Amino acid sequence: MKAGKHKEGAHVLRAKINMESNNMLLRDPVIYRVLKKEHPRTKKNWVVYPMYDWAHGESDYIEQISHSLCTLEFKPHRELYDWFLDQITEPNRVRPKQREFARLNLSHTITSKRKLMHLVDGGHVSGWDDPRMPTISGLKRRGYPPSALVSFVNAAGLSKRENVIEASLLEFFAREELNKTSQRAMVVLDPVKIIITNYPENKTELIKTENNPEDLSSGHREVPFSREILIEKEDFKLEANRKFFRLTIGKEVRLKSAYIICANNAICDDSQNIKEIHCTYDPKSKSGSGSAESQRKVKGTLHWVSSQHSVKAEIREYDRLFTEPSPASAKTKEELVSMLNKGSMNTLQGYAEPSLKNASPGNKYQFQRKGYFVVDKESSTEKIIFNKTVGLRDNWTKKQNQ
Repeated sequence: MKAGKHKEGAHVLRAKINMESNNMLLRDPVIYRVLKKEHPRTKKNWVVYPMYDWAHGESDYIEQISHSLCTLEFKPHRELYDWFLDQITEPNRVRPKQREFARLNLSHTITSKRKLMHLVDGGHVSGWDDPRMPTISGLKRRGYPPSALVSFVNAAGLSKRENVIEASLLEFFAREELNKTSQRAMVVLDPVKIIITNYPENKTELIKTENNPEDLSSGHREVPFSREILIEKEDFKLEANRKFFRLTIGKEVRLKSAYIICANNAICDDSQNIKEIHCTYDPKSKSGSGSAESQRKVKGTLHWVSSQHSVKAEIREYDRLFTEPSPASAKTKEELVSMLNKGSMNTLQGYAEPSLKNASPGNKYQFQRKGYFVVDKESSTEKIIFNKTVGLRDNWTKKQNQ
């Protein structure tokens, strides 16, 4: 039963199917259609186009596919799939089987190509490889390791019923894998300047720090340290309670792989915004020096970068694409757009240690105390761009439970 070998027309084929198969008694399938319009690929050379139900089984048979795995909406089509195969199956050839499973629906996103295309065509995302998109190219650009996707699929398992898997499960496996494989780096996203008043003004020294404490074979790198450094604004308070273990007036913290410093006073502008913090350091407290002072315990450890040697970097932080857990329920384009999370992307300027200046697109890092990031494909030595993959902790689930 091939399109080029009969003269009966689709309506006669329908009648034959109804008569020959009891299972098909209530079916009236269209096998092919004649469409006299230009096709994007075949142009005007061909006007007969097979319908999906017919082409599905035949193409599987030609390619000798053993199993055609489909989503649940194709279950009513299995009878047609099998009937068409009955007409063409030959001995000693693989007969394909159609089996249906639930779609792997991820919360706060959509997997419908039609709806994803609307987001692309409508300019709501930058393209099919936008890091917020649930596409292979989007996940790759976001920095998700392939092994994390495999672990996620294995954990989610197969289901015969429609369900929605929390996106936080995928993030968990990405976090687990990246913790083992990502090189550490120090990057300050929201800086405030520290001046170490008793450190020599023109001195620069190289601080040795590990690349990945989870992988001892990854070695060490050297980071420049100087009189003026940058830390996160959130790591300093003029007044703080006992539960604040970071920097405040009169208290000490350790700078990662470097020295212990103590805050003495802060300089504010007319709006009481902190411009710079004046500190002193203990010269004998350098990490790894072996001195008694280097073993002294303080409760807080902060990441930092040398102000003089830091490299500017564009940081793109991402959140859930939709505010609703099940945006696939949207009936119209307008309803779908109304569910978009307006804060799903945030761009800011950070300051990175100089070793990141030559980072290549696709390189993955853990920004210490901040999360996991990947170098974007648009990055260059003139403009370094990082995409945030996931944070160090599952802040989304925590926020939803509050």
